[in-house]
Amino acid sequence: MQWLEWAKLGEEEKRRILTRAEKEITTQMEIAQEIIAAVREEGDRALIRFTARFDRVELTSDRLKVKEEEIDEGYERLKREDPLMVETIQVAYRNIRKFHEEQMPKEFWFTEIDRGIMAGEKVTPISDVALYVPRGKGSFPSVFLMLGVPAVVAGVPRIIVVTPPNEKGTLDDSLLAVAKVTGIREIYKVGGAQAVAAVAYGTETIPRVRKILGPGNPYVTAAKRLLTGLIDVGLPAGPSEAIILADENADPEKAALDLMIEAEHGPDSASLLVTHSRPLAEKVAEIVEKQLPKLSPRRREFVEQVLSNFGGILLTQSLEESIQFVNRYAPEHMEILVEDPFSVLPKIKNAGEILLGEYTPITLCNFLLGPNAILPTGGFAKSYSSVSVWDYLKRSSIGYVTQEGFERVRSYAAHFAKVEGFDSHRLAVEERR
Repeated sequence: MQWLEWAKLGEEEKRRILTRAEKEITTQMEIAQEIIAAVREEGDRALIRFTARFDRVELTSDRLKVKEEEIDEGYERLKREDPLMVETIQVAYRNIRKFHEEQMPKEFWFTEIDRGIMAGEKVTPISDVALYVPRGKGSFPSVFLMLGVPAVVAGVPRIIVVTPPNEKGTLDDSLLAVAKVTGIREIYKVGGAQAVAAVAYGTETIPRVRKILGPGNPYVTAAKRLLTGLIDVGLPAGPSEAIILADENADPEKAALDLMIEAEHGPDSASLLVTHSRPLAEKVAEIVEKQLPKLSPRRREFVEQVLSNFGGILLTQSLEESIQFVNRYAPEHMEILVEDPFSVLPKIKNAGEILLGEYTPITLCNFLLGPNAILPTGGFAKSYSSVSVWDYLKRSSIGYVTQEGFERVRSYAAHFAKVEGFDSHRLAVEERR
């Protein structure tokens, strides 16, 4: 377990902790550039070749798209073999949908700016989007839910999913069950940089869309950077990270358990206990050591690596200094484990999500509490928000001016045009009859 005392750290060590695992991806971008060029030129043939190379699965063009019967069969199979998982998906879907329905803005609003001058906005969904659902050693139905439900609630007319196939060249039943529950049935078995290129350019099988959302590996990130001018790539989502903000009143067992949550994602994750209480920190460190044997060898290795690299225990001199650190760090996930979490809440300015109290572990939000778990990482919580219905909506400004209103402001508009040197702007209001 890494121990850090913030006040005693040099600037270089502070920079390392604040930067965490944001990687230089020059090599990945060079490879992604080659993949993108191939997909642009060859379409489906390139997708099939890269799927064989990277996923070790041989597909044909007619197998790239998941068939309707595959979705129904996968759902029914999961219902027989793991009915609790089907129920879990349904519970998560209801909670996530309820939360995002509350986010929905008015479809249309209009207000009187001045007498005879009306202005407002019209909100409409983006016409088509792609959801990127990653695959590691298994599938991530929770990511599918977090990306798909707000898109459905927002009313996006065409929602497609791109996701790597499993070793059989199919999708895991849990993903197919999410497709069934959400009603999102246009799914393509392709991942990596080639999937991003496919939806950016379009191929014989996969349509071109306006936007892609969803986390991925460094090659997916690289492809998004390279294609930003061609397709909207949404918020930056890199390695997982969390801060557990605690005072001397926190339950050390709960703090220890929650410190390990994001640490088990992978060696480039970051998970920090930030506290001014050394006694609490010492107890947390002891409990983590006792809990580690309960993890699988792979997850235990990840937790141990993270807590000795970009994570661990960070000691401050006061709760106020802890809060200042949180706002400077801008974590993806954060929990507030203090005596009165609601008194701290207004002071937190930068965080992807803020979880209050000892019964709101990150686990709940990652899967089914309702708020979206696709969050900005790497400090981008200072300027980005979690995925929401707004990622799938756009606003059009509306104006309407009566003759009376026009006469009230025409001279001011003409003067603006004169000062800024726009003759046609000026004529359009001065000579209007």
